[in-house]
Amino acid sequence: MNYTLHQLLIFQKIVETKSVTKAAEELHLTQPAVSIQLRNFQSQFDIPLTEIVGRKIYITDFGKEIAASAENILQQVSAINTKTLAFKGQATGRLSISVVSTGKYVMPYFLSDFISKHQGITLTMDVTNKNRVLESLENNEVDFGLVSILPSTLSIEKLDLLQNKLFLIGNGSLKPRKTAAGKEIFKDLPLIFREKGSGTRQTMEKFIERNHIHALKKMELTSNEAVKQAVLAGLGYSIMPLIGIKNELYNKELQIIPVKGMPIKTTWRLIWLKGKMLLPAAQSLLEYITTERSNIVKERFSWYENY
Repeated sequence: MNYTLHQLLIFQKIVETKSVTKAAEELHLTQPAVSIQLRNFQSQFDIPLTEIVGRKIYITDFGKEIAASAENILQQVSAINTKTLAFKGQATGRLSISVVSTGKYVMPYFLSDFISKHQGITLTMDVTNKNRVLESLENNEVDFGLVSILPSTLSIEKLDLLQNKLFLIGNGSLKPRKTAAGKEIFKDLPLIFREKGSGTRQTMEKFIERNHIHALKKMELTSNEAVKQAVLAGLGYSIMPLIGIKNELYNKELQIIPVKGMPIKTTWRLIWLKGKMLLPAAQSLLEYITTERSNIVKERFSWYENY
């Protein structure tokens, strides 16, 4: 028997996904490469590990036994690697974070150097809307959440990361206004909204309600990127976080439309359940961000202060 750890990993992933194609995608390999490794692995056994019926792959009973053994071996290897890194003084383990969609422009910059220094940490970051972030926290499915609006129903701890600024944004081909406009500007503007459950949507609706604005609702889209593309295409206008449109503003594809009362300011905050016992990986990240956040903001977000 000359099977490798790589072959064990590939076979275990095929069993998990029940698909060579999906296994290849999750392992960031080509489908032919996965098929070759499966064939090489199978050649070392006299009993079939898989069978093809139609276009579907099925795992034989023997294959399931081998997959269970492969998983145990891979877990032991992972444990050895973890112990080695821990002995060297590096933080290890799993780290899971759920962030609101605009947080994808923020959180990676607070993670990059930390993850580089702690290669024994496996990171999972789910990008979703505010409601799902809070649901993940409440169910204790993640270590941290990143939001710009604090929950009113959860008991949480928080750490401020960066100010969030929202402006009325339009296509760059519009004739720029020289002075800030009042609420009458919204009468004829087709506004594009995020979906319900979005923090940006909530902030936008509060601004409209607080200023007694009658807005013409044009459409509702389910991601910040989709809203940005719609505005770029000239389908309407939207109140958007500055953080996600840096390049488009620089290239003059989008522009900020001056409006009294803007920018709307909130704060991106890292939050976690109050009383939660943070494991070493999560505790190490919290200590790192607490120490380095000022340097990260200065180095990564200096452009932000110009608006």
